[in-house]
This record gives sequence, structure tokens and C-alpha cells, in this order.
Amino acid sequence: MSAKFTPLVSQLPATTPFVGPETLERRRGAPFRIRIGANESAFGASPKVRAALTAELERAAWYCDPEHFDLRSALARLHGIERENLVIGEGIDGLLGLVVRASVALGEAVVTSAGAYPTFNYHVNGYGGRLVFVPYDAQCRNDVEALVAAARREGARLLYLANPDNPSGTFLAADAVAFALDALPADCLLVLDEAYAEFAPAGALAPLDAADPRLIRLRTFSKAHGLAGMRVGYGIATPDVVAAFDKIRLHFGVGRLSQVAALAALGDADFAAGVVRAVAAGRRDYEALAARLGLATIASQTNFVAFDLGAAERSQRMVALLDERGVFVRRPGVAPLDRFVRITVGTPEERAGLADALPDALAAL
Repeated sequence: MSAKFTPLVSQLPATTPFVGPETLERRRGAPFRIRIGANESAFGASPKVRAALTAELERAAWYCDPEHFDLRSALARLHGIERENLVIGEGIDGLLGLVVRASVALGEAVVTSAGAYPTFNYHVNGYGGRLVFVPYDAQCRNDVEALVAAARREGARLLYLANPDNPSGTFLAADAVAFALDALPADCLLVLDEAYAEFAPAGALAPLDAADPRLIRLRTFSKAHGLAGMRVGYGIATPDVVAAFDKIRLHFGVGRLSQVAALAALGDADFAAGVVRAVAAGRRDYEALAARLGLATIASQTNFVAFDLGAAERSQRMVALLDERGVFVRRPGVAPLDRFVRITVGTPEERAGLADALPDALAAL
């Protein structure tokens, strides 16, 4: 007897938003010598995080606090909001699933940019929503006016917007976000993915209003804090939205050590600020490297830079050529961004390795 699945699950293709570098290493039969494709932090975690994890290891046999009380309290103090405005999840990826599950019924429309962060699409498909795609504009930026128009036309339940954006690295000023929020239908929630918030221009993010029922903002410890493997993110929303999430979230999903690590990371703002400075220096290195090689880049406000190879076929081939040289990078899959190769800012040593590999790969291209 074969297993019985729901019609929705039975119709879904076998897919994953990202093929992990470990999978790629197994395919190629060797590890990558330079891992700069997944937008992980090349600069690790704070020494305070490592000390806190070491001290907590003897309690790893205990379950975590399902209310995330200490972490939510610290985040509330940081942002000047109430603990009831905060929900903790398994990175932004987990929170995106929570948002979709809570908000989108079977067949309801959800709007996003074509080629934007694919994990959001993965959850929409998995919960039976209907994806409506809007192309990036000619400058490889989110087309806010077109996104809003699509949301109004389709009666969308959610509009997803990453700012700073992944995979382009571009940034929308606060007035563009305010326009989107004010122009959306009354029952459409703006999902503002701010995974790269720490790398945005100082003071340029949209003001944080935790009392706005039209908005949920998502943040992560994966980037500037270097905790991608710990899977900790948080959402900022009104208390009624957070209370709705509490009805369905996985209460033990963010483990004890992950909560301890995130709390310790919050206690070392100087370390995170140092990572942001190191990333800015790395972006300048990448821009200079691209200029020497005659390649354009997109001005980035993230921890990666998109290199323009001129055509989708060339960017696809470049990923393969760098793979052959032991360098892991990724490329967007949808025009107009599919002509780019997206490269995470590595350590100075990793950047030097890329500076050796990329010209050789270009010559082969």
C-alpha cells in the first residue's frame, strides 16, 4: 500500500529553495576551498557567544524556554518595544513559513518580485497560496509601484519585500517602504524581510512602528552576528499578530543553545559593528576587483556583491568554472538578475583567493 498524501502535497514538485554547499561538495567529491556563496558571515561569532555556548553545553540535555522570555526581553529593550511585539523563529526562513501559514488560505494571492528570495515562494507553494510575480526593474531593483499595483489587482494577502534586497543587494529608502505600506489593500500584510538590516546605510531604514497592523518586520542573527547555523530570527509585529503566531508556531523550534547564543550576540554590539565595517571593506575590494576585470557590479548594502557577467549563459558557466577552481558562489535564476554571479564578502584571505581564481575563470569563459 502506498502512502496517502493531501492533493496539495501530491501535486508539489520535489524541490528545495537552495542546494546546500555540502550537497555540492558531495557531488564534486571534494570540499570547497573558498565558501562564499551562501551569504554566511565569514567573520564568525563573537567571543562572548563562544563563551556562553561553552558554559551552557552541560545543559544541552534540557529543553529550551518555549516562550523565549530572556531573548524577547533583550530585543524589546534594544528596539524600545514590548515583549508582546516579538516572535522568535527558526531564522527568517521559519518565520516566513509561519506568516504564510497564518495568513494565506488555499488559492489566495501573494505578491513578490520574480527572482526574489525563493524560500518565501517555497512556503507559499507548500501552503497552497497563489504566487504573483512582478519583475525587477531595469536597474535590478524591486519595482515597488508595480508590486503594489499587483497586490491591489489580485487582492493579495501578503506582499513580500526584502530590504536590503537579496539577491540584488539594492536598498530602498524609507519613503519607498512607506509608499508601499500606505498603498496596499487594507487586508494585505507587508512582509518586510530585513535580514541585512545591519548593513543598510546608517539611519536609512524605515522607522520602526510596532503598532502598525499592516506590517511585520523580520530580522535575523545569521548575518552580522554570524549565527546562521544556530537558526534564530525574530519578527516585530502588533501583539495580536504575535498572538496568532503563538497558536501555531513550533514552540521548541529554537533550541536552548541557539537562544543562549543569540542573547550573547546581542550583548556584543561592538563585535557586530566590527563585522559591518569589515564587510564594507570587502565590498570595496570586490568592486575594485570587478573594475580591474572590466565587470560591472550592483551597488550593495548587504554582505555580498553581484558581479555582472553580461548574459545568463555566461553567469551560469562562471559558477561552474569557479566550482572547478574550488570556489563556491551562486547566481540568481530569473532575469534581469540571472546575468549576475552573487559573491559573499569573504575574509581578506578568501578575497585574495577569489582575486586569483576569477581572472583565470574569466579567461576560460
